[in-house]
Amino acid sequence: MRRPILTQASRPLTFEIDAINERGEIVPTAIAGEHPLTLYVDKREIVTLMTLGAAPEALALGYLRNQRLIGSLDEVAGIQVDWEVNAVAVTTRHGNGVAANRMERRTVTTGCGQGTVFGDLMDEIDTLKLPTDAHLTEAGLYGLLEAVRHHESIYKQAGAVHGCALVSNSGTHSDILMFVEDVGRHNAVDAIAGQMWLDGLDGGDKIFYTTGRLTSEMVIKTAQMGIPCLVSRSGLTQMGWELAKRIGMTMIGRAQGKHYLLFSGEERFSR
Repeated sequence: MRRPILTQASRPLTFEIDAINERGEIVPTAIAGEHPLTLYVDKREIVTLMTLGAAPEALALGYLRNQRLIGSLDEVAGIQVDWEVNAVAVTTRHGNGVAANRMERRTVTTGCGQGTVFGDLMDEIDTLKLPTDAHLTEAGLYGLLEAVRHHESIYKQAGAVHGCALVSNSGTHSDILMFVEDVGRHNAVDAIAGQMWLDGLDGGDKIFYTTGRLTSEMVIKTAQMGIPCLVSRSGLTQMGWELAKRIGMTMIGRAQGKHYLLFSGEERFSR
């Protein structure tokens, strides 16, 4: 078996930013990296994967293997990663790329890292406008966390799911307006977006809560719904943080009980 020629282009896995905790203290906080990596096979674009960047060459090869797009390692001549353009180029020995019949039927799974629509979303990010007069109080945040804690859920019964909630923001307390669970958090947020559209609901006076981590795609989808405040019990990624700051979203993570970290949009939040 011939081994392909590989670059060794891993990226730093964590980055440190300043967050503000429930006592108003600035806390240096490590966050995970998140990078788009567009996969090309013989110059044909296949997919954009969102990745930590630890082993991009192995990621590209494994994706092609698990999607059955490449049948044998012998077919692969080389894998070259270029983070300047966020791309990985796979070159085959025959130079014919992926067989057309292997690309005809593809299913996007419930996994969290395959950002197949990332490019289209990023093209629209600067057109998204969030209300500047929205305000979130600490009392409202605690009310949200308490409401979520008492909400009956599939997760409590069976685990293995993510939950998302659309929550009212009256300033002093919060009520759950919708709560959706699914095997992937992106399915849950999409279901809420669809129901908001059906019901003609505006997002400007709402809070979005998710059990999952705050990635770039989660930030963009929340902004597309016009919701200015995003809360999670989990952490966030570097790109999620950068996009939240870029569009002026108030983003709070690691929120459980009376603990939270405010990552962006502090001008909209009052303790």
